[in-house]
Amino acid sequence: MPELTILYDGACPLCLREVRFLQSRDPQGERLGFVDIDASDYEPASHGGIDYRSAMARIHGISADGQVLRDVAVFARAYDLVGLGWLYAPSRWPLSAPLIDGIYGLWAGARLRLTGRPDLEQLCQIRSEPCDSGRCPT
Repeated sequence: MPELTILYDGACPLCLREVRFLQSRDPQGERLGFVDIDASDYEPASHGGIDYRSAMARIHGISADGQVLRDVAVFARAYDLVGLGWLYAPSRWPLSAPLIDGIYGLWAGARLRLTGRPDLEQLCQIRSEPCDSGRCPT
């Protein structure tokens, strides 16, 4: 089991870019694992009970011991694990942490719109409707 499993949106081009970068830093997948929450077979019960809506709204990670991380803490831990923790060091500093968390919150709220996708409500509605192909279009 990897030290951190990251739940990501496989239909988000920017998310995919980040996942590919992290995978390139951990090519054997010993430290990081990835789960596509946009996949039709995503099961919250197998991933910390994190439902589709929550996972799509903010990034989540699950440590090997079952601890759920959210938001910038996921990136900070992932970058630590691939030897680039210094990039996220400011996210742990008392004066800059709230600002960084706030910026991430703005990004998370605008991510779908900025990548040309339906909003979260529409995605959840699409996901709840049966699909002929087994995977709902987004």
